[in-house]
Amino acid sequence: MIQRTPIFPGILELNFQAREVLGCNVYLIYDEDEWALVDIGYEETVDDFVEIIRKLDFPLSRCKMLIATHADVDHIQGLAKLKSLLKTTVTAHPNAVRPLAEGDTLWTLAEIEAQNLKLDMPKVEVEHQVTDGDVIKIGNLDVEVWHTPGHTNSQLAFRIGDVLLSGDNIYRDGCIGAIDAHHGSDIKAFLASLRRIRDSDVKWLAPSHGPIFANDKDFMNKTIDRVSGYLKMADFGTLAESWPLMDQWDEEVAAGKLPDGLG
Repeated sequence: MIQRTPIFPGILELNFQAREVLGCNVYLIYDEDEWALVDIGYEETVDDFVEIIRKLDFPLSRCKMLIATHADVDHIQGLAKLKSLLKTTVTAHPNAVRPLAEGDTLWTLAEIEAQNLKLDMPKVEVEHQVTDGDVIKIGNLDVEVWHTPGHTNSQLAFRIGDVLLSGDNIYRDGCIGAIDAHHGSDIKAFLASLRRIRDSDVKWLAPSHGPIFANDKDFMNKTIDRVSGYLKMADFGTLAESWPLMDQWDEEVAAGKLPDGLG
């Protein structure tokens, strides 16, 4: 057995518990004799996480559910294997149901042809669908569900008291979850989710990658200001709302204007 080191009352993070980063952050929420997992990561590390759970003295038969923050392969490839081992159920947002049930390698980013990336994406059924405002009960613990789209359209976050398990919304270095049209990214929705987190009275953010950090308005504003600029950048293609350079080009073409010092 190993000693439990909660990051907050009723919450363990299994990489931190093992003193080794095995993959994405995996949160074990527990109260009384019930527990649940938020995310699991890749299939190859499932056995490692199960062994950690055993050593923490959590009976495998008392796992109430497996919860997916969203349907990206680095968070959920191991769901089918773990579900079979624990004989439990899966909970996710409605937008994650189809890609999980079909094992959609494109939507889950398990397949990126240009990078010669092709990972297995085992199919898994979602028994319970949750969305914004729902409450998941683990023992006597209330887990409040937030739908925070932007990174993907299925991105969920989970509030427990003063802490938000914040998924891929934002990390301690100010980075955010990858913006990619192939898995339902939306910059405007992302900004709304970031503002919601900033304006909440949540004190701590426990992300899906990297260390926990404080919910600081100045810090959040720096990221929000940067991401706001993405809406007017060609870098983000069809996810941007406009490209101001093209308006300038229209005017310069109509006026026959060349740069100063040229022509």
